[in-house]
Amino acid sequence: MKKALFLDRDGIINVDHGYVYKKEEFEFVEDIFTVCIDARNKGYDIFVITNQSGIGRGKYTVEQFQQLTHWMVGEFESKGIVISDVYHCPHHPDKGLGQYLKACDCRKPEPGMIMLAAEEHKIDLVNSVFIGDKVSDIQAAERAGITNRIILIDKYEDDQAIKAIRIDEIKQASLYIT
Repeated sequence: MKKALFLDRDGIINVDHGYVYKKEEFEFVEDIFTVCIDARNKGYDIFVITNQSGIGRGKYTVEQFQQLTHWMVGEFESKGIVISDVYHCPHHPDKGLGQYLKACDCRKPEPGMIMLAAEEHKIDLVNSVFIGDKVSDIQAAERAGITNRIILIDKYEDDQAIKAIRIDEIKQASLYIT
C-alpha cells in the first residue's frame, strides 16, 4: 500500500481568491512545489482533495473546473511533480442548484473523497498526510483515519480542539512529512 500526501486546493496549492476557475486567476502558493518535491522524494504519491461548490452554485461549470485542473496538473508536471489524481465535490447542502443541492459524503468535512482515493489507489491512510487550511479539511482527514494532519492557519478560523500540526507558512509542512 502507498502513502499519500493529500492537499486541499484553494489556500494550499493556490491563493484562495474565491471561486477560482480561470488560470489567469490562479496564483500558486509560494513554496508549494518545494513541499511536493520533498514529499515525492520521501515516497509519497500526491493527491488533491477539493470542495468545489462554485460548480454547484452555478459560478462555473464542471468543464471549466476540469480545464483549470488539467492546466494545474501540467504546471506541477513541468516541475517534475506528478499529481496522481484530483478529487472534487461540486455539492453544497444549502446553496447548491439542481442536482448539486444535497448533503453528500464527499463534501469535506465528510471523508468520502479521501476514502475513494484510498480505495482506487490502494493508499495506506494511517501513514499518509493531509494538508489543509480549514477545520473541515482536518475533520475529513481525521474521519478518514489520517493521523498526520497539518493545518495552515492564516486565513480561516482555527478550532484548537482539532488535533493537527499548525503551521503559518506552507514551507513548514516539509518538516512534518516524514
